[in-house]
Amino acid sequence: MVERLSSEVLGSIIGDIYDCVLNPEGWAGVMTRITTAIDAAYTTIALASTADNHGRFAAQSPWDPMQMRMLQEDYDFDSIPGLKAAIVGDIDTPVATLSHMSEAELQQTAFFQNWAKPQGLREACITKFVHTPDRIGLMGCTTRADRAIISVEDQRFLALLSPHLRRASLIGDLLDQARVTANLYRQSLDHLAAAVVLTGANGAILHANAAAEQMFSAQGPILSRNGQLQAQNPVAARALLEAIASAAGADASLGSRGIGLPVSAPGQPPAVAYVLPLTEGTARAAFRLACAAVFVSMTSTAPLPEAVLTTLFDLTPAEARVLLRIGSGLSASKTALSLGIGENTLKTHLNRIFAKTNTRRQADLVKLVSDIGTPLSAS
Repeated sequence: MVERLSSEVLGSIIGDIYDCVLNPEGWAGVMTRITTAIDAAYTTIALASTADNHGRFAAQSPWDPMQMRMLQEDYDFDSIPGLKAAIVGDIDTPVATLSHMSEAELQQTAFFQNWAKPQGLREACITKFVHTPDRIGLMGCTTRADRAIISVEDQRFLALLSPHLRRASLIGDLLDQARVTANLYRQSLDHLAAAVVLTGANGAILHANAAAEQMFSAQGPILSRNGQLQAQNPVAARALLEAIASAAGADASLGSRGIGLPVSAPGQPPAVAYVLPLTEGTARAAFRLACAAVFVSMTSTAPLPEAVLTTLFDLTPAEARVLLRIGSGLSASKTALSLGIGENTLKTHLNRIFAKTNTRRQADLVKLVSDIGTPLSAS
């Protein structure tokens, strides 16, 4: 891997992303760092309603402000080459424009002729990093005309950043930014509506704010047992501790673990947890000696069911779709038909699902989905 995409650069950018949870003014700097790493012209984070066909930029690296305003106002998702494929595709899966069409086809589009070409731009790579029932988050890197096409290494780098962007953006939604700044101290936690627990690497509780203490007293959706943080939902309990342990190590290793974990027991009001690493970064230094901050919300929008399953069991998106259908009681043949795959492919997915979930039969998967509860019930 070339130096600009080294593991050191990746880890450093991830640390900056997590600092943005507490200091949102840092997002423009993160976008600039990604632009440099990918050798792009500019990088953006765009947010869109799932009911809309336009997005708005929440952060971006420097580029012509007038052109960026035109991009948002004059072009919808259907008119930007390659963008729709990223929106309907799998989360954390970068989509490069020239992987979906030839250069000649791209250059014939009105978008390229009227907007990209006059600015000396070539192609984009779009990564969907958030997809909830009401919102889609997209990171886009656009390259100059004199740059080589976006490589597999470039796409892998962006894919590794994607779950960290998701974690930071979803935790950021829980925070009252009028009170929480880069100078956050522990006493500020008690003013947050979201429950926050600071833990050691093994889940030992070092500090809990007032909202978290109320949950402990009510015996859910998070628990304090022998001084260790646990989830009320037994299926998520192990995943939560594994995410905390991973957070205590290198930021880059955490990936999608600990994002939107369903911590409430089946039949209880839905609650989700997000694990923020505290091992690096200046804005997070106020939390030390804790290794992780666990944010729990009863009100935020939970990730889509597929995202919950990929987080809990390290499934691929395709495996998660199979588990949702098999776990709801659908037969193997009807599952294959509904997903447009062959029965041999379905069997391959099932074998991997059984291994990852430590189950052996379809009945086990039905029980597993039932035990997870509310986040999957609407699927």
